[in-house]
Amino acid sequence: MMSFVDDFVAHIISLEVSLYHSRARLQAGTDSEALHELRIAVRKIRSYLRPLRNMPEVTALNQSASEVGRVTTPARDLEVIIGELRKMGYPRQATTRSATLTKQYRQIAASPLLDKLFVELDRWPEMFRADERAGELVDVKRQIEKALKKRITQLIAGLRDKDFDRHELRIIVKNARYLSDAFPELSPLKAMTRAQLKSVQASLGSWHDHHQWCLRAESEPDLQGIAPYWEVASQQALADAELKLASLLNHLEKDLAKSKS
Repeated sequence: MMSFVDDFVAHIISLEVSLYHSRARLQAGTDSEALHELRIAVRKIRSYLRPLRNMPEVTALNQSASEVGRVTTPARDLEVIIGELRKMGYPRQATTRSATLTKQYRQIAASPLLDKLFVELDRWPEMFRADERAGELVDVKRQIEKALKKRITQLIAGLRDKDFDRHELRIIVKNARYLSDAFPELSPLKAMTRAQLKSVQASLGSWHDHHQWCLRAESEPDLQGIAPYWEVASQQALADAELKLASLLNHLEKDLAKSKS
């Protein structure tokens, strides 16, 4: 049977393989999901590392993953709005942005930051194993459980505060969900609560996207005629999220209380 550390390392190595595949697909320009899946792999790596990110052996890898996430965000934002424009029936606006996106794909595939991430991924397992041999990972599961409960407690506090900034709340919801998905066996959250987190994240994400597109329209004239629709859609998505928040809060509180008892 694999130990917890064995399983942890295996997950990271599996995600490195996914990254290599995604980069190859970006280089070949074979599909529209390559960047998205590359970012998912990076996000999962960061979720696994989050509870241990202050360990010296984890810091460099976490930082490299963070940099790749940051540098790929503009391309992903462009990818999403192009998809939205095509879906809404605005091919001209979509096409004028597609050349820029193709260029960004090539830049990401050849990025030194991505190369650096692969170097850190190659170095990390042996360093982590050395920590295990030195007895420094004895409490690793407890550290992760503590990080999970801290993030969930933070989310509960945000949900209880009706005036809590919804942009910040979206990020906390996203982090709580990703962390719980990375370590479901250590999370106090039941499957139903994790499903609610995903649903709330989707609504807040839709609100955020439409809001950002409205802001983009202020400096991109060919989007200004679409902005009123996006404004309405943004308000609807936020209203949908607000309806889900009370139920999410109730489930989070119950699950956390049961885990403490």
